[in-house]
Amino acid sequence: MEIHTVGVAGLGHLGRGIAACLLAHGFRVIGHARRPETRAAAREHIGRAVSELIQHGAAPQELASQWPGRYEEAEGLEALAPCQFVVESVAEDPAVKEEVFQAIEGAVGADVPLASNTSSIPISLLQRGRRHPERLAGMHWAEPAHVTRFLEVICGEATSEETIRRTMALGRRLGKEPALVRKDVPGFIVNRLGYALYREALHLVESGVADMETIDRACRNALGLWATYCGPFRWIDLTGGPALYGRAQKRVWPTLSSAAEIPEMLEKLIAADARGTANGRGFYQYTEAEAKRWEEGYRQHAWAVCRMLDRYYPLDEP
Repeated sequence: MEIHTVGVAGLGHLGRGIAACLLAHGFRVIGHARRPETRAAAREHIGRAVSELIQHGAAPQELASQWPGRYEEAEGLEALAPCQFVVESVAEDPAVKEEVFQAIEGAVGADVPLASNTSSIPISLLQRGRRHPERLAGMHWAEPAHVTRFLEVICGEATSEETIRRTMALGRRLGKEPALVRKDVPGFIVNRLGYALYREALHLVESGVADMETIDRACRNALGLWATYCGPFRWIDLTGGPALYGRAQKRVWPTLSSAAEIPEMLEKLIAADARGTANGRGFYQYTEAEAKRWEEGYRQHAWAVCRMLDRYYPLDEP
């Protein structure tokens, strides 16, 4: 079954970006959100995303007038009935996702693939109780969804090879470089690596090794340099190979944090409802202007990195 119409259930920060990405690549999109203000904000975001794509030469000028005719807003999930593929992007709560998938199953055909945009919930958990668990896969996106190449496609215990094939194919059509996660582990690939880094960074601060600013700067100037060019295994090969790293790791690994509990520093910020640039309170404090400057800076950086990736790793090459 060829995919022409894609449903996006949930139009929050990532859902609206997913909708923009789909529209930019010629798909008809039915976007679902219960609240009118969420639907309005999503439409506004899509318009900005399209303008940004055109400005950066990533989409033709005609897209500005074409996308509204291919975009439909929906208050109820029954409106997703015409879709040949559905991406769920609601709150990161298994109970909420369960309710949404149950409604989607009642609306779409039995052969329509369903994908959950989750960053950490096991896909196998979401498959429990599904009428057709084999058609459900994970589809983990990153912000800004219409810019980055990143996409993780995750197999649950029951996910069929056909579902994976179709989900990977859709990702490639959207200009992504999908990473197939064969084993359903919490956090998948990128978040597991990221959380290991975050834990060690917190440990270094709490141990008095360095302050936050120093650690951020060191990561930007070292990890930020090579991680946009290659992954950890290639980097090891480029800088001495396993033989060199093996000797160093014997000295370093035993000293790394393996704590399972949340560090006190992080517990205090969680209790204070620190949501970073979203409310001005995080590891750093932000005025509204500072938050906007950092967020816009990241968006421009994402474009620069994508242009660099296009230079070194064209998508039409293996």
